[in-house]
Amino acid sequence: MTLGTQIAWDDTVLPFQLDASDIRGRVARLDGVLSGILRQHAYPPQIEALIAEMTLLTAMIGQTVKLRWKLSLQVQSNKAAVRTIATDYYAPEEEGQPARIRAWANFDAEKLTPGNAFDQVGEGYFAILIDQGPGTTPYQGITPLTGGSLAACAESYFAQSEQLPTRFRLGFGLSTEPGVPAHWRAGGVMLQHMPKASPFVASGAGDDGLLRAVDLMSGDEGENWNRANILLDTAEDLELVGPSVPPTDLLVRLFHEETPRVFDAQAVRFGCTCSEDRVRQSLSIYSARDIGRMTTDEGIVTADCQFCSAHYRLDPATLGFDAARPPGDGHDG
Repeated sequence: MTLGTQIAWDDTVLPFQLDASDIRGRVARLDGVLSGILRQHAYPPQIEALIAEMTLLTAMIGQTVKLRWKLSLQVQSNKAAVRTIATDYYAPEEEGQPARIRAWANFDAEKLTPGNAFDQVGEGYFAILIDQGPGTTPYQGITPLTGGSLAACAESYFAQSEQLPTRFRLGFGLSTEPGVPAHWRAGGVMLQHMPKASPFVASGAGDDGLLRAVDLMSGDEGENWNRANILLDTAEDLELVGPSVPPTDLLVRLFHEETPRVFDAQAVRFGCTCSEDRVRQSLSIYSARDIGRMTTDEGIVTADCQFCSAHYRLDPATLGFDAARPPGDGHDG
């Protein structure tokens, strides 16, 4: 395989259902998507690992949203190296089209430490936001940064905010095949118990009293969930990342007794939605005086996209909500 050769199941999310257990899930494989995201910035390895994990979570969770919706995952933290990690998943405009994902991180390089990538994340929160489009109110759910991984934070979110037992088993890292430039690959499996009437649970036994998946089920449901998780734990990292193991083969190997049933795979691609028009729109809230402060000695306003590093050079006279007056004319409050 060369870096330019696309494996059939790379950059796809395959939804499936375990009919014998009332469990649904997704298998994701990412290669070119991560390359597209990571080559926009010179991130250190710890940050690359966090972005790989966050992008993988975004792909699997995003597959459930409807056409033309936008899903965003965010990490906001303090007192540690990482300040922000943000990902956006843009669902396809039409059936059969690929979804688009972009990601970005802000961090303090002087605070980076050796070891586990999650150690770079301090106190803060993990958030999931869903935007259904114009005329709607975006949904936002938040959970603390806890559990030792971003996947654990996502599991906590679903238990707390949705009361849906959810499990992620992820693998990601640098692929170093002979004759191929090193590049990141990621893959994983997401399990989620089919939604029913939400149970009432006073508190959980997890960190800080947070609910866990096991707090939401009992009886046969709990046994089915535990069995599926035990089977998932037998997956090896190379099977998850999957250069040589198709997602369908992995599902059969793990869950053949659970009657797995697969649906159409969703293709995902790296894609940024920034444009000069969007930059102009974001600057439309500023007054002529504000635009004047942003203007460089060369007489232009510059803006860089945090996600794809696109660089924009704009005429200040065309910006701001008072663009009819040039900056600094003395008449803007």
